[in-house]
Amino acid sequence: MPAPTLAAALAAGPVVLDGGLSTELEARGHDVSSALWSARLLRDDPAAIVAAHAAFAAAGAQVATTASYQATVQGFAAMGVDAGQARSLVRRSVDLAREGAPGSWVAGSIGPYGAMLADGSEYTGAYVGDVGIRRLRAFHRPRMELLASAGADVLACETVPAAAEAGALAAEAATLGVPIWLSLTTVLDADGVPRTRRGEPVADVFALLADVPEVIAVGVNCTAPSAVAPSLAAAAGSGKPLVAYPNSGEGWDAANRRWTGTGAVDPAAVTGWVAAGARLVGGCCRVGPSAIRTIADGLRG
Repeated sequence: MPAPTLAAALAAGPVVLDGGLSTELEARGHDVSSALWSARLLRDDPAAIVAAHAAFAAAGAQVATTASYQATVQGFAAMGVDAGQARSLVRRSVDLAREGAPGSWVAGSIGPYGAMLADGSEYTGAYVGDVGIRRLRAFHRPRMELLASAGADVLACETVPAAAEAGALAAEAATLGVPIWLSLTTVLDADGVPRTRRGEPVADVFALLADVPEVIAVGVNCTAPSAVAPSLAAAAGSGKPLVAYPNSGEGWDAANRRWTGTGAVDPAAVTGWVAAGARLVGGCCRVGPSAIRTIADGLRG
């Protein structure tokens, strides 16, 4: 059984995260091509979400990440779902994770503002300058409250593309008094310096989070595997446990809504991430249960 808190477990050693929920659902034959991605199935096929969580748990994942990355009232409204039902579906994502992965910690997924736009802008952060921190805080607050009140053990504020949004999420976590991990999506510049998708040095962003006690871990996700180690090195200055769950290395074509190229997470690289301080380790897009099993087996070994 899990320790009383995830934060306590991180002090003892690495914890295995799950992989890409939409990836596993798609592999099982479900259509996740709409603007809601896997969140559509919260309403249309909740049993499918339970089965996907169960597959990752069987592979060795100790954390089940809810199907709420793109589950927002605004996003559901565009699909004809009223606000009351939308809030119920967000809360339901926690129950489904517990059903599929009993005994695991449940991480309530909080995707960035760009995920709601469903235009690939979480990989650019282009919206941040127009939206501003106040609106970002107001956007994130209701979902954070819903997932926390539904019993999520931690909130996974993930695929964050810009410093302003990281600051907004950390501020809301502090106001609500709920534990979060915060992971950026990063790229390496021509000099090998890890930056947010909006172009800020990630070391500066992680430094801003160092003194926020509600942030229990920091790191990267939905980042190419090659950018993980430099990003973790930049995050180490925060003094917090580190998070690493990259995508497979494939690229997302937002215009055609498809993945391009090939890639895979190298188990040998995972060992290096743990040595560098990673305590939450798993996968993101295009990383399925078989890869998580390899990671889990390697960490146990």
